[in-house]
Order: sequence, then structure tokens, then C-alpha cells
Amino acid sequence: MEYKDYYKILGVSRNASQDEIKKAYRKLAVKYHPDRNPDDKQAEEKFKDISEAYEVLSDPEKRKKYDKLGSRYKEYEQAGQAGDFDFSQWANMGGAPGGGRTYTQYTTQDFEDLFGGGGFSDFFETIFGAGGFGGSSFGGRRRSGGAGFGGGAPKGQDLKAQMDIALREAYEGGTKQFEVNGQKLRITIKPGIKDGQELRLKGKGGPGPRGGQNGDLYLTINIKDGKEYTRKGADLYKRLPVDLYTAVLGGKTTVHTLKGDMKVNIQPGTQNGTKLRLKGAGMPLYGRTDQYGDLYLTIQVRIPEKLSQKEKEFFEELATMQHANA
Repeated sequence: MEYKDYYKILGVSRNASQDEIKKAYRKLAVKYHPDRNPDDKQAEEKFKDISEAYEVLSDPEKRKKYDKLGSRYKEYEQAGQAGDFDFSQWANMGGAPGGGRTYTQYTTQDFEDLFGGGGFSDFFETIFGAGGFGGSSFGGRRRSGGAGFGGGAPKGQDLKAQMDIALREAYEGGTKQFEVNGQKLRITIKPGIKDGQELRLKGKGGPGPRGGQNGDLYLTINIKDGKEYTRKGADLYKRLPVDLYTAVLGGKTTVHTLKGDMKVNIQPGTQNGTKLRLKGAGMPLYGRTDQYGDLYLTIQVRIPEKLSQKEKEFFEELATMQHANA
């Protein structure tokens, strides 16, 4: 298992103060936060590492235990034995107890929602246990029936389920009820949730054998009616049909958006494929109702298919005039 240098990850010295650690974390967290880097897997992994490093170094007991591990690991490394280092010996030696953490900036649910149930590394869980974050086991999906660190009854089986929601429900958020294996469950959907996003419901999986902890339920959200829009992060994209006469002469047209109907000005001579932006008419940032993406419209000029004889004569006259002025 790879040793993680949390000081290097945050870019601080090993004798850095708590204030220096906090400042370094905040700076990096803002830079690599998933909301600022949508669909960027590298930024997401960097953000996980930063958060994990801060989780350890901001807690005096965890930091003390980690520093002891680091000095021993260096001895093994210098002796050429790092590959044989037994990390598991540290799982229950001193340091912070599993549930001894006080929350800092993010909650367990924040991490689950950001990373679809993924969280702390195997390195973290081996050293601090699956309960290292406020007693939660969110970091690693322990294998079904596997015992937790430190022994005890095995954990129940993790389950998977899916839920279909409408795009408007994803936009507005709200409470949904569903049933899994005879269990009637209720979940709150945060505004801005993404298609395919996975949420974890702790303890709602299979029962733990011999009185062990219940497994977890991983719920995948499917947005079923979003074909009208293309979504990139919190921004939405759609086509806006405009009749030929409005495109040529200019005017107003109505756009149906998730925010409501909006009037859009069409400039005279608007070409097919012209793009317009409606600021704030996109999806909300995940879990927020005060920040929204934008809606980008691509003009699609509709050409009349059936012309009356009089209309045809008008177009022929216009064509003649255009040729004469060319």
C-alpha cells in the first residue's frame, strides 16, 4: 500500500501550525472543488487527497498518530523494506478513536454526494479505521460480510438501487419516497443533482450477521426527461426554433426554461446557428439555490415548407432585388 505524505499534499512543512494547515487547505479546496471543475476527474481526485490530508492534519490526535507512523515508515524505507511495511499494525494503536473527530468544513454527506459514495483512501482507513470520520464508514465500501478493522461482527451486504426523477425535480430538489426490499425509504434530493449521480444511504443495506452493522444502500439517480437539454456542469444547452420572418426582420420570441418562460430579443438578420446566453437560467449548483449556471441557446431558423402563390411571388421578387444589388 502506498504511503501518503499529507504534508506534501497540502504543501506545508511538517511543523506547520494549525492556522497554516487551515489556510493551505482552504486555498487548495477552492481551486480543486468539483463545482469549479465539473467532469474533471483529476481535480476530483486532487480534492479528495486534499480533504483527506486536512482531515488528518487538522486533528491533533490523528496528526500525532500519523507522525509516528511516518517516522517508522522512513526507517523501513531507508532499510529498503518499505514494501514489507505492515500498515495494519497502526489500525488500533493510540491516536484518535474512530468516532473522536469533530467536523470541520464538510460533512460525511457532502463527501458522499460529491464523489458518489467514494471517499477516503485505503491508506487512511487502514491507519484510522473505517470510522475515522465522525464514526462513519463512508470512505471505503467494505466487502460484503467482511469484518471491520479491529475485529467484531461482519458488516451486512451493501445494496444497489436506482431512482428515476424528472429534470424539474433535479432542478428544484425535494423529497422522494421509494421502496427497496420491502423497506419504505425517504430521501431528500438536493437541487442540481446530476444524471447518474450515486448517493449513499448509510445502514439501509443488508442486515449485519450476528448483530453486526447493517450494510449501505447505494442509490443511482436517473434523470429521465432531460433530452431537450444538453448539460455541462450547471450550464444547459438547447436549440431555439425561430421562424424565418423573425430571423430576417427581428423581433421577440418566447423561450421555455426551467426557470419559467422568458422573452428573448432576436436581432434583424440573425443567422442560423447564432448562439445566445441567458444568464442564470441553467441548473443550480449542486445543493445551492442561490447560484445557477447559464442557458445557452442555438438559433435554429425554420424555413417555410409550404408557400402560397402570393408568398412565392414575394420571395421571387426579393431574390431579384438581392441579385440586382449584389
